[in-house]
Amino acid sequence: MADSELTAPFDLDAYLGRIGWEGHREPDAATLRGVHLAHVRAVPFENLDALGGAAPSLDPARLTAKLVHGRRRGGYCYEHNTLLALALEALGFRVTRLTARVVVGADRIEDRPRTHMALLAEVPGEPRPYLADVGFGAVGSLLEPVPLVADTEFHDAGRRHRLVHVPHRGPLEMWVLQAHGASAGAGWQAQYAFTVEPFEQLDYEVVNWHIATNPRSPFSRRPYAQRLLPDGHLLLDGRVLTRTGTDGTVTERKLEDDAEVRRVLAAEFGIDVPEGLRLLR
Repeated sequence: MADSELTAPFDLDAYLGRIGWEGHREPDAATLRGVHLAHVRAVPFENLDALGGAAPSLDPARLTAKLVHGRRRGGYCYEHNTLLALALEALGFRVTRLTARVVVGADRIEDRPRTHMALLAEVPGEPRPYLADVGFGAVGSLLEPVPLVADTEFHDAGRRHRLVHVPHRGPLEMWVLQAHGASAGAGWQAQYAFTVEPFEQLDYEVVNWHIATNPRSPFSRRPYAQRLLPDGHLLLDGRVLTRTGTDGTVTERKLEDDAEVRRVLAAEFGIDVPEGLRLLR
């Protein structure tokens, strides 16, 4: 890719075409919710670059080439939320980039490092920013952004979320995103914890490289993909394919081999696996 392409302005028209957004472009709450949901529906979550031993590029032009113009690829949180941040800024929103500790299944918040990227988007004229996140690879992820308000239940495109405060040792309030019914028979479950401390692009370059290349990272060891379906959620974790219906029903199937994983990624996730990439280790 030429140097001139790396410094080109963000192509908002191409991005909105990729996600299928044909609504208005005013920086208001309706646009924020609509673009967020359209992105989640259109662009799958996947870790194939990391599985191939490379940290995916977060350069805007390369990111656009992969997730927007590529059409048959997705990405993980740093890619998705960097792309969304660029789009929201082009639409006129003010965006703060955050990091979070993924706490699904953790006994303590402090047991998990800050490895997830999320966003705060400010809507002109509204008193509180919105938590926006199109890159959380789990069934408990947000489908639409939610206002940064504690102890209030939000229904975002059929899912249930709330934000709560929890005590911690730092000077900033610790927020926790909770999802209701993210697993069978479960009530409110913590998804990730964050403060509103802003982070810069260089911070994500470091953590992106660590998550993609560390041999202990789950993203460098097995294929992981998710996709929002009209009737639920589809998840591939290694060779296990899990469908979660909107009614909470869960079905699992173990895929036979590398070839079947490749076929499922192409047919059901809309992801073309790079040639020569070994999916199962």
